[in-house]
Amino acid sequence: MIVTLLAVGAAAAVGAVARYTLDQYVQYRSPGLFPRGTWLINITGSFVLGLLMGLGARHGLPEQVVPIAGVGFCGAYTTFSTFSYELIHLREKGQVGKSLLYGASSLTAGLLAAAAGLAIESF
Repeated sequence: MIVTLLAVGAAAAVGAVARYTLDQYVQYRSPGLFPRGTWLINITGSFVLGLLMGLGARHGLPEQVVPIAGVGFCGAYTTFSTFSYELIHLREKGQVGKSLLYGASSLTAGLLAAAAGLAIESF
């Protein structure tokens, strides 16, 4: 139990650093009001989590892999709080269209990415 707990914490540290690094890179390469970094992070994280869940359910991954990689890495890598903040921030800046596009595309693409992750592992 304690080893799994420490491993979840270590994976979370890696996920948080990966999120920050990717977001900074995307912002540097593609500045603008639309939060591309958070969008990309949440979609790729949804895909990885879907893949993990499918592998765990259908191929019997070791019991600790899903909590370590799913809760630890993906939990720290993806960010609902930043998504929520950026959605509200766009609206407050008068960017209603971008706010709607960001919210709808994040939810739709995230669900599709998770479904793709589940589907890919079955091939």
